[in-house]
Amino acid sequence: MKKKAFCVLLFLGMSLFGSTQEPILDKVTVNKRQILVNNKPYIIKGICYHPVPIGKSERSFESIDKDLALMTEAGVNTIRVYSPIDDLRVLNKIDAAGLKVIIGFGYSDPNDHYNIRSGNYLKYINTYKNHNAILMWELGNEYNYHPEWFNGDLKNWYHALNNAAKAIHDNDLTHPVTTAHGDLPSNEALSLSANIDVWGMNVYRMTRPESIYPEWKIISDKPMYFSEGGADSYMAVSAFGYQQGENQKAQADAVKTIVENTFNSDGICAGITVFSFTDGWWKAGKADVQDIGGWAPEGSGVPFDRIPNEEYWGIVDINRNKKEVFDVLKDLYLKQ
Repeated sequence: MKKKAFCVLLFLGMSLFGSTQEPILDKVTVNKRQILVNNKPYIIKGICYHPVPIGKSERSFESIDKDLALMTEAGVNTIRVYSPIDDLRVLNKIDAAGLKVIIGFGYSDPNDHYNIRSGNYLKYINTYKNHNAILMWELGNEYNYHPEWFNGDLKNWYHALNNAAKAIHDNDLTHPVTTAHGDLPSNEALSLSANIDVWGMNVYRMTRPESIYPEWKIISDKPMYFSEGGADSYMAVSAFGYQQGENQKAQADAVKTIVENTFNSDGICAGITVFSFTDGWWKAGKADVQDIGGWAPEGSGVPFDRIPNEEYWGIVDINRNKKEVFDVLKDLYLKQ
């Protein structure tokens, strides 16, 4: 029996039948600028995943089997989610597919029981820290763009971030803690958040994310990865030879360059979770139609029109039909 299958069966046996035998888990560590899994460098070939069905506003995993099959075909090895997956069956399926997941926690979302402010995120971590699918715990998403959420002072967020990371370390010695920062963190952010092991960065610098490498190298020797990067498939205006309107070629070309530059980092960057797996019809306008429009922080860096169309970012559409970018990403991920 292969080790992966044995791990999944053993974990299922513990969960369903109450066995006290410890599961055999992949070991996730950090060494210098690298993320290691079982002492081998782990390059994140990832996808951001927030599957909301047509007409709905809440995430659903009703298509998880089909989605995992598509991700596996595309060479994805890591899924990044913005809120915890509190469903053992879904985590087991992710593990059985051979993928890892970065579990995100928000600060004070009242709709998310496991937020940082409540302290309940630790309940989740202590429940699932022995699940083999977990790669890292991630705290927050682009909160540096929203000082208004923290009484107008981002130092309040960085203190909360640092304290939450320490609490995770106190409860779980087996997984690194990361955060998804909007672009490059400041020296102040780094100094106030010393307990963060890996810095995720949502970087939209047209098709030049690699411009962040020398900047990061100067200010930190910790691992970093692109927690978001990519392009939408709608051109709000014609630009750079790409015509206005739905334009899958523009998206495919942009993602090709971004991901190529991600993997050509001379050891600085640990990978990327491309934004995103599926189009999100819930984000702008009515949830039962695909609307043009939306917004995003630092939106001027979106390829190529500098205008984000929030419902067009998927590598597949809402019905899981592959866009042109799917095969481009597949080729890049399978070669890596």
